[in-house]
Amino acid sequence: MTLLGTGTSTGVPIIGCRCEVCMSDDPRNKRTRTGVLIEAPQGNFVIDTSPELRIQLIREEVEMVHAAVFTHSHADHIYGLDDLRIFGHRLDAAIPLYCEETVEAMLRQSFSYAFDSSAAQAHPFAIPKLRFERIVLEPFELLGLHVRPIRLLHGKAPVLGFRINDVAFCTDVSHIPDESWSLLEGLDVLVLDALRDKPHPTHFGIEQALEVVERVNPKQTYFTHIAHQLDHEMTNARLPTSVELAYDGLSFPL
Repeated sequence: MTLLGTGTSTGVPIIGCRCEVCMSDDPRNKRTRTGVLIEAPQGNFVIDTSPELRIQLIREEVEMVHAAVFTHSHADHIYGLDDLRIFGHRLDAAIPLYCEETVEAMLRQSFSYAFDSSAAQAHPFAIPKLRFERIVLEPFELLGLHVRPIRLLHGKAPVLGFRINDVAFCTDVSHIPDESWSLLEGLDVLVLDALRDKPHPTHFGIEQALEVVERVNPKQTYFTHIAHQLDHEMTNARLPTSVELAYDGLSFPL
């Protein structure tokens, strides 16, 4: 698993901001929007398609993406979808998009041209080749890996986290439903939303995220979806052992 991006919806630095983190020379404080690359036995897939997906994949020297999985439909998690276009044309096959019904509806609305057969005939290379695969909160097999969806809440909105082997990715979460806690047991690595110190209505803050860590006790935790209020080195200095801020490009085995 490689964390392609670890920033909140604005990214870090924020446009026009001159705070210490946004002006920092530490590359770990440069955070593109959140997303993940999974190198599976039978190919690569991404979790979410951030607006910087092209830049992220070039940075990580990724030559092919065979599928995408979505946590939810907010702009910072879907608006790089067109960057999958090159892969569908290289494979001469539709790239499967694994998502819930509400996410499919938003993708069809936001990228209507991608699902317009007449547009595809008129401009074949300009239109991505995509197809939908419905997630129904049951485990599914993808490119040789067993993927387990986890119901989470992002404010009042239902979203998904994902567990693959003993690694879980849980971004954009402010509440974990009772039925989901058992799916986070026995983790080697937990990647968890921790936006900032100050509480937020739709994201865990540092204190809330640490409460989750204490309860599920993973071997290692990385906080993601990080805002510009958190400096990488200074924040890590006050976090417990085995808990760290993530950074763009961080990789670890599944």
